[in-house]
Amino acid sequence: MPHASEPDEDDLDAIPPPQPVFHVEQAVLGALLLDPHRLDDVSGIAADSFSTVAHAALYAAITTLPRPDLAEHAKNTKWLDRVLATSREQARGLTASYLHTLVQVCPWPRHAPAYARMVEAEHTRRRLQTAAGRLVRTVHDVSLSHAVQTVLAEADALAAVVDDIANRFPPRAGVLPRTTAPPPRTAPDPAEAVEEEQLLLATATAYPSDIDAVPWLLPDDLTLPLHASLWQCLTALARRHEPVDPVTVLWEAQQRGLLDDGSEPGEVLRMLAEPAGSVEHWGERVLQRSLLTTTEHAGRRIEAYAADPANTPFQLVVGARRVLADISAVRTRWQHATGATPPQRLRPAPTTRAGPPTTTAAHAARSTRATR
Repeated sequence: MPHASEPDEDDLDAIPPPQPVFHVEQAVLGALLLDPHRLDDVSGIAADSFSTVAHAALYAAITTLPRPDLAEHAKNTKWLDRVLATSREQARGLTASYLHTLVQVCPWPRHAPAYARMVEAEHTRRRLQTAAGRLVRTVHDVSLSHAVQTVLAEADALAAVVDDIANRFPPRAGVLPRTTAPPPRTAPDPAEAVEEEQLLLATATAYPSDIDAVPWLLPDDLTLPLHASLWQCLTALARRHEPVDPVTVLWEAQQRGLLDDGSEPGEVLRMLAEPAGSVEHWGERVLQRSLLTTTEHAGRRIEAYAADPANTPFQLVVGARRVLADISAVRTRWQHATGATPPQRLRPAPTTRAGPPTTTAAHAARSTRATR
């Protein structure tokens, strides 16, 4: 007869084992419960640096209650009882036996500063992951009335988190995250993107003199490789002051080997023969989509870096700053396109490690740029 499982056996198997940081948090809490005066050697963490409610409540109680006399603390559990009673206000499931477990599992209480540094490092990783995820969600928020302005403000908030982490963990040169970056996603509305890019190309073909009005637009801003190639052809012909019409653009594309992907010449001619609106208008639309797409991909890359526990804070700072540089590049072009004046983003003050620094990111400077 097959073995009958206990009712809760499957549930227990489904519970994942604690992450390494859980054991590190136990070690630092055990050291402080055993010797509260080691709190003077611990810096860089606060209650919200811990990964569980119970550990956060215990650390808050340890840091707020008056420290006991060392001789008295060695004789009785009065201070531990007060810690337990205080922490239970936030985490009712805590027991006296768990406090004794924390003391027992701490390998070396004198290593409390090292344990705290590990807790701080893990907390910075969670902060970065949260900020990057918020940026990605903002890009996809269709309810925003000023999408670019709001997204760039959120990008500033993410950059402020990176700056704060850099103050706590100065990056080492050349240390990049080992995590594979996620592939870029397609535009949220590919049909709309394709239509607007076709109108841009056709209008620029009809009015080539207007191409000079959009020097901030790059081929990579267009979503389809064929569209990017045709924009290269248009700008090259305009730069050489040669005749521009659907036929000359098609011929330039052939000379550059840009039709090798199987594009039908007749389809290209028909697409380039249907202008509407202005080059500047469609250029801004394409650039706006490029900015949002770049920002979304940057947020997902940083989110992937932060989700990998193998990456150190040093690697996260270096990797995140390189990714944020992509946003800065397209942002600068957007400001040139719209005539917006960027505000000065406030950098957080360097964190002093003599005492427990704040663990919340500095508020990002809010963008006041108008979008079209």
